[in-house]
Amino acid sequence: MRAFETRDGHAVATLEEEERVVIARIVADVGQLLGADDFAAPAESDRTARDHVDDVFRALAGLEESLAEPSDPAVRRVLPSASRDDREIAEEFRRLTEPDLRSLKVARLRTMWEQLSDEGDEWQVRLDEALATASALTDVRLVLAARLRLETDEDAERLHAEIDLASHAMDTDAHEDLGVDPERVWLGMLYQALSCLQESLLQCLLTGEEEQDV
Repeated sequence: MRAFETRDGHAVATLEEEERVVIARIVADVGQLLGADDFAAPAESDRTARDHVDDVFRALAGLEESLAEPSDPAVRRVLPSASRDDREIAEEFRRLTEPDLRSLKVARLRTMWEQLSDEGDEWQVRLDEALATASALTDVRLVLAARLRLETDEDAERLHAEIDLASHAMDTDAHEDLGVDPERVWLGMLYQALSCLQESLLQCLLTGEEEQDV
């Protein structure tokens, strides 16, 4: 994976086929979490890569749950409550705003999924769409953070340390001795990759705005 860089009015990232398929898959799953209809089936050429990562997504069990289930931490992060102290206010605000907010988030996710579904190894985002794509990436990262139980900076630091340890252990075939959870590590690495992509995308947006001001 190569992070986004500015090119001819676009932010362009380079992804290997499996990376592209994996990210498209999680984007579609988050869309379904928000109540979207199933995104289109993957192209025939993508099926092998998608089949290869299916087992990993068992760790995301529960994505299909309804937004009516507030106990799901992923739902609470993507559609947070307007008030922690007044349940009546929170429920009324959710009733008034949630349908439109959900539709907006699904539309952003679908656009990102379509970008990732294009053939080739480049993910191209027009700079005037970069902020919407970055917002969609935030929603995906929030879902992953919930599944990884990341609540504080310390949690994130522990995850990074766990990934570093697990990567070394897997390279030396010692992961079984360390009790490493391969699915958690894999999801953590995906979270890190999406964080890097989002940061570089926002940097491209800032660079583009600076160039327009010159």
